[in-house]
Amino acid sequence: MQKYINTIVKKALDEDLKPHGDITTNLIIFKNKKTKAQIIAKQNGVIAGLDFCKAAFKLVGKETVFTSKVKDGAKVKKNKVIAEIKAKTKTILVAERTALNFLNHASGIATLTNQFKKKVNKKTKICCTRKTTPNLRQLEKYAVKKGGGHNHRYNLSDEILIKDNHISAEDSLKNLVKKAIKTKKIVTVEIENLKQLNQVLGLKFKRILFDNMNTRQLKKCLKICKNKYETEYSGNADLKNIKNLSSTGINRISVGAITHSAKSFDTSLLFN
Repeated sequence: MQKYINTIVKKALDEDLKPHGDITTNLIIFKNKKTKAQIIAKQNGVIAGLDFCKAAFKLVGKETVFTSKVKDGAKVKKNKVIAEIKAKTKTILVAERTALNFLNHASGIATLTNQFKKKVNKKTKICCTRKTTPNLRQLEKYAVKKGGGHNHRYNLSDEILIKDNHISAEDSLKNLVKKAIKTKKIVTVEIENLKQLNQVLGLKFKRILFDNMNTRQLKKCLKICKNKYETEYSGNADLKNIKNLSSTGINRISVGAITHSAKSFDTSLLFN
């Protein structure tokens, strides 16, 4: 994990500094003076991404002493001190934006995930999807877990998920599912209607994903399944309808919005 963190953070620092470095900070003569600063929460929420934040300061200045005041997954109130940094003034000024970008992005995802989790019953898992920022999937899926959510498959090679376009490209849904079962991988089949459900009933695979169904149709399908499969719902789940979807008895609800539409968490860095 640390290798991934350093690689991703280094790329972000290069994006912010190349080709000439921080030309504003370079105007100031610091004489290697060390400074203390605090990162403070400007809202209530759930923290994630502290190791990415720390890495930004450490990669800019090895002298950095980064002290976390909370752990990833912690619920914080507005004005809570999240971390303290002791480093050269130049190090803090150069690394600040990159460090906060990672912290705020991950904490925003954790916070939104937790808002969804609080609205569903204990038997329903909130899951993320592959709708992630390119090259930041590992960070974002980590943040989902810290917010109390669960990870769907990590990538295309992880599990088999037969979706509508796969079904359109194959003559027989039943035959496609049979092929998938033979691979010994976890198999999920996306179902849009009762006709499709009846085609796969009786086949032994792990999970049925009901896509964009209204709650009446969803309840009917769940009754037909009779606990023979793990069940999941996907399609426009939001904070307004998530409680109603959970009340159907569905096992999992996948929510793309927790990674692709989470609002950045609000923090500020202040010198002591």
